[in-house]
Amino acid sequence: MTSPLISARGIHTYYGQSHILRGIDFTVQRGQTIGLMGRNGMGKSTLLKSIMGIVPPRAGTVEIKGKSMLGKPTFEVAQMGIAYVPEGRGIFANLSVTENLKMAARAGTQGQKDWTYERVLETFPRLKERLNHGGQQLSGGEQQMLTIGRALMTNPDVLILDEATEGLAPLIAKEIWRICGEIKQSGISSIIVDKNWKHVTQITDNNVILVKGEVVFSGASAELIAKPEILEQHLGV
Repeated sequence: MTSPLISARGIHTYYGQSHILRGIDFTVQRGQTIGLMGRNGMGKSTLLKSIMGIVPPRAGTVEIKGKSMLGKPTFEVAQMGIAYVPEGRGIFANLSVTENLKMAARAGTQGQKDWTYERVLETFPRLKERLNHGGQQLSGGEQQMLTIGRALMTNPDVLILDEATEGLAPLIAKEIWRICGEIKQSGISSIIVDKNWKHVTQITDNNVILVKGEVVFSGASAELIAKPEILEQHLGV
């Protein structure tokens, strides 16, 4: 059996004296789509930043494809095939859509070049209409499409989406979910953080719910949907 793409074990992460993550185990297998859920402030973004090396854990292990990445800089985690779309999007406002996409273009860890500039524009037709627009000229939804497209240009093994549709108009959010489905069908593993559990569970294979930095549920989407008491208690639906 091949190693998980991502394996985080016994993760304890702090902000100063604040103990945010408390012994979390989190795994992503090849081709798997994981939903990471929980109310605001429960540690979802901190877990992602711990995996990426942005906020290094004080205890526990983080392995990418069986290789320990604990204490490694974020760029080395990215070079292992992990593409991170942060909550704030982080596009280059002074670069055009074309420049934002092409500056990220590279082959994947196995030399794969499945996600070309042309394929990204086919997947995001709205961006195709705005190639010469600067990043700052795009709407929030278009910026989100651009950050996802830019991440795909790296031909990643895992795509991490933090707050995939937060603050987006319903029609734009629907388009993002369509794109998430396409990404899943392409074979890329994903971690999706979003408050809309109904949309998340339509795409994901497994889901993890965090409460105060601890895992309170980890299981298949069908299992979670069949337990409305868990959804009500921990996600407030």
